[in-house]
Amino acid sequence: MLARAERLIAWRYLRPRRQEGFISFVAAFALIGIALGVGTLIVVLAVMNGFRLELLERVLGFNGHATVVAGPEGIAGYRTLQRRLAAVPGVVRATPYVEGQALATAESVSSGVVVRGMSLDDLASVAIFRGNLLAGSLDALARPRTALVGSRLAARLGLTVGDPLTLLTPDGTPTAFGTVPRIMTLEVAAIFEVGMFEYDNAFLYIPLEDAQAFFRLGDRVSAIELMVADPEQIDRLRPLLEAALPPALGLVDWQQLNSQFFQALEVERNVMFLILTLIILVAAFNIITGLTMLVRSKARDIAILRTMGASRGAILRIFFLSGATIGVVGTLIGFALGLAFALNIDTIRLWLEGLTGFELWSAEIRFLSRLPARVEAADVVRVVLMALGLSFLATLYPAWRAARTDPVEALRYE
Repeated sequence: MLARAERLIAWRYLRPRRQEGFISFVAAFALIGIALGVGTLIVVLAVMNGFRLELLERVLGFNGHATVVAGPEGIAGYRTLQRRLAAVPGVVRATPYVEGQALATAESVSSGVVVRGMSLDDLASVAIFRGNLLAGSLDALARPRTALVGSRLAARLGLTVGDPLTLLTPDGTPTAFGTVPRIMTLEVAAIFEVGMFEYDNAFLYIPLEDAQAFFRLGDRVSAIELMVADPEQIDRLRPLLEAALPPALGLVDWQQLNSQFFQALEVERNVMFLILTLIILVAAFNIITGLTMLVRSKARDIAILRTMGASRGAILRIFFLSGATIGVVGTLIGFALGLAFALNIDTIRLWLEGLTGFELWSAEIRFLSRLPARVEAADVVRVVLMALGLSFLATLYPAWRAARTDPVEALRYE
């Protein structure tokens, strides 16, 4: 334990006299550097965690954890296969659907869309739609020729609930006058917004029977989407799922579809951690510089303390406490600022946009309509411990040099 006198002397050395102002400046610079490094690192890790979680929830919410795929001819006898897949242990839901691309037209405005046909019961069971309807009701999709439209797509086409919408596909019907595009007129039954630009901007849901007729699949579907209890365990379930499939069908899981994307996020997260750690490391070098200068300016004081009976250990503890205080205070300030910023980052972003008049967060570029952040306790603890560890290591050498000061040499020319 540190003696009271050692704490008092260490605290006094943290407040240098006027002629030692440069030492004070270096110490303040080190404290600010550690605070900025810790705070920035907490914010960046929280945003990266938020990105991964938001994208994972939305991607899996729309596409499922695994998908049974077939060729252009689709999957025949899908109801039997659906029951067989749903019976596999670990599978929560098996959902057949029809998917294809079309041109949506309304009010003389056209846009390419992804049309997905699902039954009303299957559509209502998709968790991502619950609480994300801006207008209308899913129950209205029980009627034929109705559609569930993404919010950004509806805004571009000028659609509201009850408006007509026309779908066209170039894969039409051959006639004596050439191929006539297939056309279907729908009524907008509901508008959804899940907060991911790609889906809000381009997806459109219609009843399964209408999609089968529009894409001329008869009583077949394009694919069967599978939801499992634990998506992280999809590799363990894969052999069981493949055993339940006919040879002509394939299985694609979410890790195969999105592996490069999430690996890129993880690499970016690790690189940002390394880069921002360098800020803290530079601040730690400033601690070494400031403390070394303090030791040299206090050589006479150290010699007097030694002649008064202070041990080498006491001198080491005094200067170690002086340097460690800078690291601890800087880390605590950075921890508080980083945590406050990360927990309110989207509010701060909206405030800055209102203040500057510039759009700081474009959903078209970044896929999400809001800036996500998720503070993980393990990340915060790791950052704090790393900052404290570097700060403590930075104080060891100057404190050791102070303890090694020879009082005879220090007082020879006094």
